[in-house]
Amino acid sequence: YSISVSQGATLVFSFVGMATQEIAIENRQIVDVVMTTSAREIDEVVVVAYGTAKKSSFTGSVETVSAKKLENRSVSNVTKALDGTVAGLKTTSGGGQPGDGPSVVIRGYGSINASKSPLYVVDGIPYDGAMNAINTADIESISVLKDASAATLYGSRAANGVIIVTTKKGKSGVPDVNFKASWGISSRAVPRYETVNEKEYMEIAFQLFKNDAIYADGINPDIAGGVALSRMASSTSGIGGELYNPFNFKIPELINPTTGKVRDDATLKYHEDWVDELLADKPLRQEYQFSFSGGAGKTNFMTSLGYLNEEGLLVTTGFKRFSGRINIDSQLKDWLKAGLNAAFSQTTSNFQDYNNSSSTGNVWYSSQFIAPIYPVYMHDVDGKLILDAEGNKQYDYGKTRPIQSNWNAIATLYDDKTTQKRDNMSGRTYLQFGGKEMNVDILKDFSFITNFGFDYYNGDYLQYYNPYNGNATSSNGRAEKINTKVLSYTWNQILSYNAKFAGRHNLDVLAGHEYYNKKINNLNAQKTGFAFGGLYELDAASTISSAGSYEDNYTVESYFSRANYNYDDKYYLSGSFRTDGSSRFYKDNRWGQFWSVGASWRVSSEGFMDNLDFINNLTVKASYGTQGNDMILKSVNGVYVQDYFPWMGSYSLEYPDASSGGVIPVRLENRELSWEKSNNFNVGIESKMFDSRLGLTIEYYNKYTTDILLDRPKALSTGFGSYTANIGDMVNSGIEATITGDIIRNDDLNWNATLIFATVKNEVKKLTDDSDQIVSSTSIIKEGNPLYAFYLPKSAGVDPLTGSPLYWIYKDADGNDLDKPYISDDYAKTTANRQICGTRIPDLEGSIASEIRYMGFDLSVLATFSIGGKILDYNYADMIGTTGVLYNGNTFHKDALRAWKQPGDVTDVPKLWWSTTTSYTDRNLINASYFAIKNIALGFTLPKRISDYVGINSVRIFVQGDNIALFSHLKGLDPQFNFSGVTSNYSYITNRLISFGIDVKF
Repeated sequence: YSISVSQGATLVFSFVGMATQEIAIENRQIVDVVMTTSAREIDEVVVVAYGTAKKSSFTGSVETVSAKKLENRSVSNVTKALDGTVAGLKTTSGGGQPGDGPSVVIRGYGSINASKSPLYVVDGIPYDGAMNAINTADIESISVLKDASAATLYGSRAANGVIIVTTKKGKSGVPDVNFKASWGISSRAVPRYETVNEKEYMEIAFQLFKNDAIYADGINPDIAGGVALSRMASSTSGIGGELYNPFNFKIPELINPTTGKVRDDATLKYHEDWVDELLADKPLRQEYQFSFSGGAGKTNFMTSLGYLNEEGLLVTTGFKRFSGRINIDSQLKDWLKAGLNAAFSQTTSNFQDYNNSSSTGNVWYSSQFIAPIYPVYMHDVDGKLILDAEGNKQYDYGKTRPIQSNWNAIATLYDDKTTQKRDNMSGRTYLQFGGKEMNVDILKDFSFITNFGFDYYNGDYLQYYNPYNGNATSSNGRAEKINTKVLSYTWNQILSYNAKFAGRHNLDVLAGHEYYNKKINNLNAQKTGFAFGGLYELDAASTISSAGSYEDNYTVESYFSRANYNYDDKYYLSGSFRTDGSSRFYKDNRWGQFWSVGASWRVSSEGFMDNLDFINNLTVKASYGTQGNDMILKSVNGVYVQDYFPWMGSYSLEYPDASSGGVIPVRLENRELSWEKSNNFNVGIESKMFDSRLGLTIEYYNKYTTDILLDRPKALSTGFGSYTANIGDMVNSGIEATITGDIIRNDDLNWNATLIFATVKNEVKKLTDDSDQIVSSTSIIKEGNPLYAFYLPKSAGVDPLTGSPLYWIYKDADGNDLDKPYISDDYAKTTANRQICGTRIPDLEGSIASEIRYMGFDLSVLATFSIGGKILDYNYADMIGTTGVLYNGNTFHKDALRAWKQPGDVTDVPKLWWSTTTSYTDRNLINASYFAIKNIALGFTLPKRISDYVGINSVRIFVQGDNIALFSHLKGLDPQFNFSGVTSNYSYITNRLISFGIDVKF
């Protein structure tokens, strides 16, 4: 530009995000200016409780996940995309059932019996809908509030952190039209356990029968082999005898009684793999997303439509979602602004309903653990398939099979049906009076906003069992229908004042009131007696077996306030207060008070930092505060759900006295029950260096939970095992670090990387006055130790002479500690000699992320890791005969091949035989460390000249993969399965998804 200025004048150069420069004109006609970035000007705005804040001025701990990071993940539930993105946020793998989400915790495990999950907030209102009802493409950003200063304003439900989801809004200007489509194929992300084949199974089974003959029946070892073969061949053997011998030789001729080996010339008559049969062939995931946004005059809008159809890796399972959303914001008057956000989705899930159980009907359990000698389909004596009249294979229902007798779990996938359809609707609306962005001087420092939001869903659940085989043959089939309606709404009113005084003093004050209400209505009925299969309506059955209904209500009323002060954008102070009244507690103990204080110092703005040019920003911050938790959980049919009336004594009305009603008490009243409280301390530093190319955030936190909502044991003679009370204290502490760096940054090539580290140290400080521990099977909660601690006998190896497992004994018969422990093979002594043998909680966990952009190409990689911790994998332990209770017909892990066989064998696997009982010990604990490649995304954006030529803004073609690879200490083990570290559940395996697609912006 050519301008005329007087000599001696001063030119001021300024630009958003750049440092302002003043240059005096001294006999110069040409002025060269190189502008530099300004940490003071580049100020990330983050979504926080009831508004937004500049991250530099925020005294709490908050991290943001941008829409760009979400776009690279092909997920039907957005919570699955959070793994590895935020320091201190930990998720489980979430299972492979399409639509399912993971469990999430922030900064450790905030409770024992109460909920450990964070509060979810969508567009400023606490969210009670399903996360899989939200179209990921509609999300602008996700903020994770981790400490009290950040989350206390949400009060009662924020003790475990807050996850705020903000959806996209329209912007003034030329309308944006976006269409995105993707297609993908799923496969299993966790490999199978290494189980034995038919030959290996028969050899191990022979060894079991032989050991049984020797050690249970006292038969001479020289003839025990022949006895074992005779027993194996019998139809009463427990494994099926000759009927399920898959080889071309009879059992007495198949195995050498001396060596125990299958003869070399034996061949299989049939070979079928149950796990292969249950997996779909290249299940397809397809998703289509369309959005239209823009603004004209004083109104901005965004609307979107989405369709997702994801076929499950397990045949007959899947998830469908139709979704729509509209966001409108309008400046109605100079002093009045309003907005409406409405979303609707319909989700349909077809799933297998026996997750997390070891029942025969759970296809994951049955197919994984059934021995390889049993066929899926019917075969004749020569091994040929027996076809029906139409030439189709027929399922073998194994009427004489020792495992899954008269049952075929693969067949039930087709003969039975379990579905859930949900209509989901959410609405958010607001009115804002005044505010700095409005053109009214008298109200510019004040604003009043009222928000109303609701979440509603209507869910229909069907569970149908066919009348011919499987779970309901005795009742000629069974069907159950459940209708659940949930409506929750939140209404708040917020008055705020924001002003600047004397040039350097800034004050922001907020006060508000909020009311929350939730109502749940459930109607259910079950009938039996179907004339024939394939009918899913209750009218098709003859007999009512059960019917019921109930209503739950939950209400919270709150008053809250917040004050933020900063001086010269260098010194920041904040304080917040909230009081909540919860309907979960008796009226005398209903209200809880929660507060926080925080401070931060922007050190880089001080004069003494002027010479340290490489530091663009350096902030030190600290906060302390309290939060509450009232979300007590209760177990209903093995599933933990919220308890809405925990203080009340309750009664069961299901015990009739002849034709009269009957009532029995089932829970004791506790009017003293009140809030579980969390006291949070946080201190940290944030820094940007070297022209903002290097970022560093380090925080230390200490979260001390008191008055834990816990089941307090009672003497069984009272008729009650426990009652809910405020007992116990627990602490979680740790360090979190996030390092970001622009390794290369120029016009053609950009390469940035992020490294996240996090630690959690958990300790139970106090339990009840009566006892310092709670023991449950193989785990223990004990004062001075972490949650999820394993409580097991300590192994002393395997006796080379007898093959018996050996245990360390620390106590005498009276339970007193011995001066010198000794080794014994006496299983009866193990229960009294258990020791704490570690915990699932890792020593260190984190993630590595990298993104490269070159010309039109972009490549991103995300990997997560965990170091330390232990897992007790019941699945693996049972397959190597750890418990000794080897269920007839179950398979073995290949490690069982190294089991002890004869005196002198040195091994870590004891002898296997049917008639003994051993114990899980610390030798069954597996290192929980892992490294997982979570996501790789590669894209190419067409050059601008090409997209302009065809009249569109941009076109990006991409290919991406989720759950690419997992490296752990045991093949078949998913270390992220749960937080407890006990894999006694058998559920839908995690999926790997490879997809490609196109993203077009008009």
